[in-house]
Amino acid sequence: MSDDGLQAPLSLGGPIGANPSFFDLVARERPEALPKPPPVGVTVPHGTTVIGLRFDGGVIVAGDRRATSGFSIEDDKMRKVFAADDYSAIAIAGAAGQAIEIVKLFQLELEHYEKITGDRVSLEGKANRLGQMIRGNFPLAVQGLVVVPLFGGFDELRREGRLFHYDATGGRWEEDDYVATGSGGRPAKSSLKKRWRPGMSREDAVKVSVEALLDASQEDAATGGPDPSRGIYPTMQIVNADGANEASEEEIRVGYDAVVGEREGR
Repeated sequence: MSDDGLQAPLSLGGPIGANPSFFDLVARERPEALPKPPPVGVTVPHGTTVIGLRFDGGVIVAGDRRATSGFSIEDDKMRKVFAADDYSAIAIAGAAGQAIEIVKLFQLELEHYEKITGDRVSLEGKANRLGQMIRGNFPLAVQGLVVVPLFGGFDELRREGRLFHYDATGGRWEEDDYVATGSGGRPAKSSLKKRWRPGMSREDAVKVSVEALLDASQEDAATGGPDPSRGIYPTMQIVNADGANEASEEEIRVGYDAVVGEREGR
């Protein structure tokens, strides 16, 4: 007798032992669809500086817009910050194409889990799963295609924003206040160290984020600074109890004008 009728529906998690991971499903059924190294000799663009910081009620994940290849600027309007799902965001630094593929897989991973189990994975679970995916990329990282994302979100259980960062092996650390990575990570973190305060408002957090990326662009050639004449500003995802939302250009421009105004004594 067939036991098909005894299996639980997908909305309840599917058969006992079913794996709700989209990444594992692709690895098993379509391994050729997973990220692959480029042909030998092909130069790979790299995304650079991304930051994250907590504010009162949530987190901001932000990044500059420049992608470089060697000493050349490949793109000055690259997007490095994405919503991962309704309550989390991810920012990427490292091999650009590889990183964006991992972001897409991570977004599908969370959506797939929710559809298969009928439940939302916890923020801690999302952070762990991203670490496992980065660990899966380690053979490519050894070949120079390193991807080091930042991950942040609103923890619906704790009712607070949380930040995580990773190394190339998938090692995961949680930050209590702010974090920066990429080629301009050091000057950006120095700026955040001076400006960040516990419980700061969303408006102040946007301003501090813009200032950190501006400082990084002045110390690191691979980091692009804001360029109002061309309408180029950092991109930011703001995650709080209302969900993950992209900061408007107007909100970021106001923060930039405030930083420049202070420096010019206006």
